[in-house]
Amino acid sequence: MTGEFDIIAKYFAPLSVDCKGAFNLGDDAASLSVPDVVVTKDLLVEGVHFRAKDARSAVAKKALRVNLSDIAAKGARSIGYFLGCVWPSGVKEEAIADFAAGLGEDQELFKIALMGGDTTAHVAKGAPFTVSITMIGTTGSAGMIRRTGAAPGDDVYVSGTIGDAGLGLAALNAEMKFPAAHKAYLTGRYQLPSPRVFLGGALGGHASSSIDVSDGLIADAGHIADQSNVALDIFAEKIPLSEAALAFVKKQDDQNAAIAQLAGYGDDYEILFTAPASRRRSIEMAAQVTKTPVARIGTAVKGKGVRLLDAEDAEIAVDRAGYDHFAA
Repeated sequence: MTGEFDIIAKYFAPLSVDCKGAFNLGDDAASLSVPDVVVTKDLLVEGVHFRAKDARSAVAKKALRVNLSDIAAKGARSIGYFLGCVWPSGVKEEAIADFAAGLGEDQELFKIALMGGDTTAHVAKGAPFTVSITMIGTTGSAGMIRRTGAAPGDDVYVSGTIGDAGLGLAALNAEMKFPAAHKAYLTGRYQLPSPRVFLGGALGGHASSSIDVSDGLIADAGHIADQSNVALDIFAEKIPLSEAALAFVKKQDDQNAAIAQLAGYGDDYEILFTAPASRRRSIEMAAQVTKTPVARIGTAVKGKGVRLLDAEDAEIAVDRAGYDHFAA
């Protein structure tokens, strides 16, 4: 195993070549000249956000993509990132090389660059691999879309499909069984999310509030409701489901409860947003131009909190609104 600075020079410095202010990772800090900056940070921990057996290249891509999703939900465009890694004691160089390869592939895909960071290793044996990424983005002329802009009468939308990642994790943990094709799809959605970077950039000037679905649809809707001082009514039958998730729902005795379960799963990394009803055509055009499926799933009303409603407008009980790292 080569030393720390050799590792940086061999595996990580090449990832910074598209950022002149990173100085090939040869200085103590980066110099950036970026107007209207948007910054986010997400931390991934082995055993919490990914499994110990997951390929390091896949972990690298997930770490980037969950941050890309945050920037996209703000109506901004990602340009680069800072990386922090705490490797397990005795990490093999092959694992680091695989991780760097995953970063490189997604950098090319999403047109971003490594701007700087730090890497170290645990002394204690058995300590988990931990990845921290700070993503830098820039906004368009409409500025950043916050959680605070929803108003009574606004429509509620979500991109893609909901609940797939939670089912995928259950499949990986052998807690649920699925047909082979469905299992492959669901586990893929958990291990390699697809941040809606093009849709996010198209929502500026149209969406009144926005958030990415990381903790769960209901939980993240609650964040918008709280910050905007409104209530959100979400209609269960309008929540978009994949073929695999729909098959799961149809097998359950209480299908409304099953939809509530999916709406409480995290790791979807879709965009949940609100927009005035007058913007419906604009939202349809944004979805078409970016080739991103978008569903109108509810309405903002006066009040507080989030209600999940059935076809008769009766409230569906939600046992778990979403993931909480500090919940007992």
